[in-house]
Amino acid sequence: MHNKKNFKFSRRAFVSGTCAIGLSVGSGVSAQTISGTTEIEADISPVVRRNISSFRSLEWRPYFKNLRKGAILVDITSRALHMWTEKENYSLYPTSVPMTDDLIKFGRTSVVKKVVGPTWSPTPEMKKRNPEWPDFVPAGPDNPLGTHALYLGWRYYRIHGTHDTRKIGRRSSNGCIGLYNEQIAEVFKKSVVGTQVLVI
Repeated sequence: MHNKKNFKFSRRAFVSGTCAIGLSVGSGVSAQTISGTTEIEADISPVVRRNISSFRSLEWRPYFKNLRKGAILVDITSRALHMWTEKENYSLYPTSVPMTDDLIKFGRTSVVKKVVGPTWSPTPEMKKRNPEWPDFVPAGPDNPLGTHALYLGWRYYRIHGTHDTRKIGRRSSNGCIGLYNEQIAEVFKKSVVGTQVLVI
């Protein structure tokens, strides 16, 4: 049983420990719902190795029929996000990925909304487990979604920035794909509503 007296709430712990993820049915993919989960980063330590050995460029044709509205491919194994614009301009970015295989959402979806300065609210399950957390976090340095967020067709599943740079290159989330704030700003600018997304 968790001893609340031993739990110290701090701004840093909250910022590095909050990105809700619930997964809904995608086309041809079975439904999976994760209630009250968060991107808890408390276990990150210097001994956790980053996976850069397989960080490599890719060609878009094996993965997409076309580049209409652009395409984003997230490679969980190499912890990288590959992006192509309609004009075939290519970019490659390191990411954070889910901590365990059962938290990964594989398959195809698309960008359904783009938000600069995203806000964040915990789910009811998260509030029940962490009543000391605020009901709403405005945009800014305390927000776990960083400076920009791409909302995907899978409910609560996002590609977003992070103010905690320790996450990048690591299996450190419960579902969301995170990028450095400077790099999510680039991806944000080059993407549109309807940009194809594939997670492999």
